[in-house]
Amino acid sequence: MFSAILIDKNDEQGYHARLTEIDEAQLPAGDVLVEVIYSTLNYKDGLAITGQGPVVRKFPMVPGVDLVGRVLQSSAERFQAGDLVLLNGWGVGEQHWGGLAEKARLNSDWLIALPAGLTPAQAMAAGTAGYTAMLCVQALEQHGVRPDSGDVLVTGANGGVGSFAVKLLSRLGYHVVASTGRPEEHDYLTRLGASEILDRQSLSEPGKPLQKERWAGVIDSVGSHTLANACAQTRYGGVVAACGLAQGMEFPATVAPFILRGVTLAGIDSVMRPLKDREQAWQRLAELLQASDFDMIGHEIGLDQVVETAQQLMQGQVRGRVLVKLAD
Repeated sequence: MFSAILIDKNDEQGYHARLTEIDEAQLPAGDVLVEVIYSTLNYKDGLAITGQGPVVRKFPMVPGVDLVGRVLQSSAERFQAGDLVLLNGWGVGEQHWGGLAEKARLNSDWLIALPAGLTPAQAMAAGTAGYTAMLCVQALEQHGVRPDSGDVLVTGANGGVGSFAVKLLSRLGYHVVASTGRPEEHDYLTRLGASEILDRQSLSEPGKPLQKERWAGVIDSVGSHTLANACAQTRYGGVVAACGLAQGMEFPATVAPFILRGVTLAGIDSVMRPLKDREQAWQRLAELLQASDFDMIGHEIGLDQVVETAQQLMQGQVRGRVLVKLAD
């Protein structure tokens, strides 16, 4: 038996999440059994645990889209007992039991080896948020946005993706403008490397199809009017990397920025990304980030604090990354 967060839905209790004990025999099929050392609490996990979004595809479900752990058993050639492995996405925590448990049985094709230079705690301090931020930064680079190209906007800057995007861009030499609706986080964002702070209110309301050109690049984790305004303010030939929907899934925009200014809207998916892309992004995270960066952005909780913290996360009361420690 081991501890886990389990989400279920029934006539008596409705949709609910709780800490419980699970028998190893209940774990779904997979060719690798992992002792989970750390998981995380992502926005998607918050949606799943609170029931505020249709994340969970089958019941019961163990949430947790991220995990890092130690292989206990493996019938796959790529891994053997004792290996440290890392997982992000692939529908884990949505369709397949995830990382918010002391054990997980997984498909080996979903796993990568923990990159050299990263501890398990650091890997989960980054987690899907840091990995997604790195994919966004690489998208800007691949489309020609360089540090001397001009200002780069990061929306939702105090969240997990935003925090890592600010840090990574700053470390690479970009002039970063961080958008946030939380004035109390200005010092935090400045310490991460933001050169300027922008009140999110200026982006979150309906705006004109084309606005004053400001951004050489944008990393957006917010969606809705914020993404539409960011596109409308992007300079000729600029790039917007879109990876989230904290404000909403809708995109109330026109084609004007794309056909009149040649703006590129690059969609960033982290869930089904090919193995090569994953390994490259994680290797760059290991190279670019320092121990103090992880300490600044992440903080630990226990499995017994997950359900309560998920509520706080969905109310916008959580800064940066939440690590969930499950083993040493």
